[in-house]
Amino acid sequence: MVTDTLRTTDEKMKNSIKVFRADLAAIRTGHASPALVEGVKVDYGGVPLPLNQLATITAPEANLILIQPWDKNSIGIIMKTIQKSELGLNPTSDGNVIRIVVPPLSEERRQELIKVVYRHAEEKRVAIRNIRHEAMNKLRALEKNKEISQDEFKRAQDQLQKLTDACIAEIDKLAKIKEQELLEV
Repeated sequence: MVTDTLRTTDEKMKNSIKVFRADLAAIRTGHASPALVEGVKVDYGGVPLPLNQLATITAPEANLILIQPWDKNSIGIIMKTIQKSELGLNPTSDGNVIRIVVPPLSEERRQELIKVVYRHAEEKRVAIRNIRHEAMNKLRALEKNKEISQDEFKRAQDQLQKLTDACIAEIDKLAKIKEQELLEV
């Protein structure tokens, strides 16, 4: 019971870190990356779909993203969606492909993006603490119902705290790395 609770908690926390990595990949540094736009939700036929399910996305150059929609009729809606997103990108099209020239970041934009990174980091830290809180409630219920001893509860509590601390440290490390990437000129 305790090991199941800890295993489930570990999976949930690791999933939060995985989501955070994806969030960071979508925050642009000075380089073009398909990850920058592939998660943008495009309203295609009344269904919001991630862009990577509607097109092939490549970055053939350090400052260029190419988007080749599988349905040429979707080019207009894809371009409008990218323009409306908070990415600050301006796509152009020749009727077959969409080109996005990724401009170099200004110092002001770098600082804004760093704030976004730390806002995402704080959201994930809160999510991890909430996961820990759920697990603690389960462990307390097990102890209260005499399904585990006080010693087992204490050991599980210590393991849970170590797991939480490790996951939060990983999030902090990833945020710091992304900040350094954004500050590189």
